[in-house]
Amino acid sequence: MLKVENTGTPVEFSPALLKQFDDIVSRYPQGKQKSALLPILHLVQAEHGWLSTPAMDKVAAYLKLEDIEVYEVATFYSMYFMRPQGKYVLEVCRTGPCCLVGAEKIMDHIEQKLGVAEGEVTADGLFSWRGVECLAACGNGPVLQIGPEYTFYENLTNESVDTLIDGLKAKTNN
Repeated sequence: MLKVENTGTPVEFSPALLKQFDDIVSRYPQGKQKSALLPILHLVQAEHGWLSTPAMDKVAAYLKLEDIEVYEVATFYSMYFMRPQGKYVLEVCRTGPCCLVGAEKIMDHIEQKLGVAEGEVTADGLFSWRGVECLAACGNGPVLQIGPEYTFYENLTNESVDTLIDGLKAKTNN
């Protein structure tokens, strides 16, 4: 189970975000607002960068759900972050086909290149990384996706990973 980081910091949702919530909830039959939970969690994460306990509690209150119902969903799916992440999240496929062609070596290389362990954030706040389940590119592994845009990169080598990371650093510094 994923640990949920609790900052204790109150969360406020912008009026624009609440309007998006209303639009999503309106797509579902009366009394079935729980169906809107996944897209609402995506919106909250996009605005706040991750799903803190106060943010999830506020979503639960909005949807008239028990807090635990939101926690169960948010911690089940790997696309939701339970603690702060870097501006860029590198997610490396760690399933069998990618591991057979070097995914574990790529993860080791990323750890060395960034200087942080899996799940940690670099000191400059730019990067975090983690291994994830299948990214559906088994024929072109090792593969990673980089969020928040979730761009895919296939047939990775240490050199191509260095180029990607260096390019993101340069893009940020310009």
